[in-house]
Amino acid sequence: MEFTAGGRLEVRITPADVGKRVSVRRGTGGGEHGVGFTDTVGVLTSWTDGVLVITRRDGESVRIAEKALVAGKVVPAAPARRRGPAASYEEVARACARAWPPVESERLGEWELRGASGFTRRANSVLPLGDPGRPLDTALAYVRSWYARRGLPAYVQAATGAAGTQEALCAALDERGWRREVTTRVHVGGLAPVGDLDADTGRVALTRDVDEAWLRRYQRSARPGPHMLKVLTGGPSVWFAAVPGESGGDGVPAAIGRCVVDGRWAGFMAVEVDPARRRQGLATAVMAALARRALDEGASAAWLQVEEDNAGALALYDRMGFALHHRYHHYREPEGTAP
Repeated sequence: MEFTAGGRLEVRITPADVGKRVSVRRGTGGGEHGVGFTDTVGVLTSWTDGVLVITRRDGESVRIAEKALVAGKVVPAAPARRRGPAASYEEVARACARAWPPVESERLGEWELRGASGFTRRANSVLPLGDPGRPLDTALAYVRSWYARRGLPAYVQAATGAAGTQEALCAALDERGWRREVTTRVHVGGLAPVGDLDADTGRVALTRDVDEAWLRRYQRSARPGPHMLKVLTGGPSVWFAAVPGESGGDGVPAAIGRCVVDGRWAGFMAVEVDPARRRQGLATAVMAALARRALDEGASAAWLQVEEDNAGALALYDRMGFALHHRYHHYREPEGTAP
């Protein structure tokens, strides 16, 4: 990473650059010869009282003493994407939200408060795509009250890593004691390569409805109630996939999947395989069958979500041509204080 100008290290950022993506180098006082350096890249989310806060792509906020800086510069808002369809953060985030609709929702300025009786954080969290229309602390107090009235913890879903994501909000939540519980990666890719995968799609059954057997494989809720079914069956054009289990078995599918077609986008969710049947190409067959149906409906791009630590799924989706678009993080309200 090049910081020099005329052979000298320079700090070429100021508090006026808050909100921009920066790269900085700071001294650590370690190193083999008594002095070490660490580089940090991310969005400069604050610079007050001699301390910089930089929020990285993974959502971690790094605090750096101004006096420790040895170099710094503004860098492009986002690195060039090598593969995958071009799309803004807001476009992808809205497509993801439409594919996993809540049971109830309320607008707070440009924020959307979503509730589904606690079924998944996605359907029970705030989607903050814009300004809440009031000071942040006032908005967060309203959020906590709204969820408390429903007997639910308050969550805010905030994203990092692409142009237009919410690094400043992540840093503000962190400063206020909101705890980041989980990070999810959103990947995008071309749909046609998924449909062209060499897979035995003939054994995949596609339906518009979700049945009890499918839900038994899904295993995301011990007691599937109407709120869960409303989320799963909601969306512009929803398809469920299932690969039958062994004949004479318990009737639970060997593999399942869900796809929501929405304009040019096809979103893949709930791709799950019986642990005893993994590495048999079942996930690939489910993805390919759903992709072909989505292509028939006019979609051309695909997205999916996968948790940061799911190495097996990340490797599979990488082979299918998906690439990281952004990450989102669920921040839970501080404990021990009344909303």
